[in-house]
Amino acid sequence: MDSEKQMLIGKTLGELKVVVGELGMPSFTATQIAKWLYQQHVVNIDDMTNISKVNREKLKARYEIGAMPPIDCQRSKDGTIKYLFPVRAGESGDSGLFVETVFIPDGDRATLCVSCQVGCKMNCLFCQTGKQGFEGNLTTADILNQIYALPECELLTNIVFMGQGEPMDNLDNVLRATEILTASYGWAWSPKRITVSSVGIKNKLKRYLDDSECHVAISMHSPLPEQRQMLMPAERQMSITEIVELLKQYDFTHQRRCSFEYICFGGLNDGMMHARMIVKLLQGLECRVNLIRFHEIPDVDLPGSDEKRMESLRDYLTAHGIFTTIRSSRGQDIFAACGLLSTARKNN
Repeated sequence: MDSEKQMLIGKTLGELKVVVGELGMPSFTATQIAKWLYQQHVVNIDDMTNISKVNREKLKARYEIGAMPPIDCQRSKDGTIKYLFPVRAGESGDSGLFVETVFIPDGDRATLCVSCQVGCKMNCLFCQTGKQGFEGNLTTADILNQIYALPECELLTNIVFMGQGEPMDNLDNVLRATEILTASYGWAWSPKRITVSSVGIKNKLKRYLDDSECHVAISMHSPLPEQRQMLMPAERQMSITEIVELLKQYDFTHQRRCSFEYICFGGLNDGMMHARMIVKLLQGLECRVNLIRFHEIPDVDLPGSDEKRMESLRDYLTAHGIFTTIRSSRGQDIFAACGLLSTARKNN
């Protein structure tokens, strides 16, 4: 990878028009480049055969595709694959950093769990990524490269921004990535195939809801503000009650979906009192709740719920009109399950 050259992956159509304008190419060349990038997934500029050789040489002098294949992978006994991608990351421009990306096949559905940061600032008590600390935001190119250079790219049916990092803390690049994924010049995916998660960050969450049509998933983990703050310091910045009040201003009765992620801790947040408070909190909001098993991480003394308590919580919420599922744990044996991603050791 030539550090002097700029990457084409991650550029919107508007940015590609600037590129071709600066190089003295016809404006329609920008659309050609976009289609080669996001629909054909070429790895070399010379593969863009409907662009003249002269213009390809101009482009090659200053740009490269920028695709970087994963440097490692681990395969779970359940079929989940965790890839390790190099990134040019982040805000400081440091090299030698990595992110983990998880491919989850499930019958005719194949989901990719994408990362948006190296590490995370949110420091949720139950999350291994938060213990890593924050090392940088991924660029739009680094986010999209996890999809572009994925060996199973053509099999994907869904993308979830639930890997390393808080998407609202890197919102500009996440929005650019989802634009390219859903635009007619890009991957041309329906927004309903993409879900972006968040702990809830004031102003940023509203901007996402206004500027994107993709699904939203909120990390709740407790309906009680004081308890949620103990689990998630981000509660101090934007409370779960503020988040729900904001969500109630948007229409989730059609294709766009709102969901809440809820890790169940035994005897802590999985009882009937919590169930009643969740129903009260979410009253009037079209949404669903995903119950998640807790996966133990080092030096964190939190118990996981047993199956019976999780089923009781699910059944109570369902009986009170909230569509609720218990999410299957995938890739736990390779540390690819919810809350287990970390590249701290690899980045040292």
